[in-house]
Amino acid sequence: MTTPALAPVLFVSHGAPTFAIEPGLLGPQLRTLGTQLHAIRAVLVVSPHWQTQGVRVSTAQAPETIHDFGGFPSRLYDLQYPVNGAPELATQVAQLLSDAGFATAVDARQGLDHGAWVPLMHLLPEGNLPVFQVSMPYDLTTEQSVLLGRALAPLRAQGVLILASGSMTHNLGEFRQGGAQGAQYVREFANWVGTAVLANAVQPVVRYRAEAPHAVRAHPTEEHFLPLLVAMGARCEGDVPQRLDGGIEHGMLSMDSFVWGMPQGATLQ
Repeated sequence: MTTPALAPVLFVSHGAPTFAIEPGLLGPQLRTLGTQLHAIRAVLVVSPHWQTQGVRVSTAQAPETIHDFGGFPSRLYDLQYPVNGAPELATQVAQLLSDAGFATAVDARQGLDHGAWVPLMHLLPEGNLPVFQVSMPYDLTTEQSVLLGRALAPLRAQGVLILASGSMTHNLGEFRQGGAQGAQYVREFANWVGTAVLANAVQPVVRYRAEAPHAVRAHPTEEHFLPLLVAMGARCEGDVPQRLDGGIEHGMLSMDSFVWGMPQGATLQ
């Protein structure tokens, strides 16, 4: 008997909300990747834009598209990503996380924040798969992020794609100032992280704040980096990490992303 293929794990740098209408280098790669996803039952999203006390799991039947940002082009606020939720599956996930030691509750009202729907508009533009979110606790650490991913990993055998949405770099102060001069430090940080990820070296990434060049400048706060560690925690033995070169947007947002567990022979370019 052959072992069923596991659904992939994906870390996406979702960048600014304008990524929804400005695909750059990463958007076409996500669209190509999406065409090669088969036998996927649902999409589970972990995003830094839904942070809570403890872990919450959205059981919404039809999650609304949340426009949780301000000061961007008006047409972004008209965009919708209408999909079904997965309330029964989400309830099972809440129990799974509780069994793993996380204080967990369900939330029947939570919709999809822009960390979820913006990359999904490129990855799965048809919106033909159920989507639900798992929140990030406010006090989540790098070590706990790996454990959260590890607790979610068994869902891959059920055909659940794990989408950890964050940002390879995320200095909002420089973004607001138009920090194009920061590109060199962004490259150095992203290259360090990429080398560790492709080597499946989890512990250096856990300790990135002390070991990676420019770590604090790249992430004055950690919430946008932690989804990468959730993704690394959800990988399985034998998964081959692949890098999606997203380039640098706005001078300081590295869009580099990673996928684990794509079928052999899949192409991402």
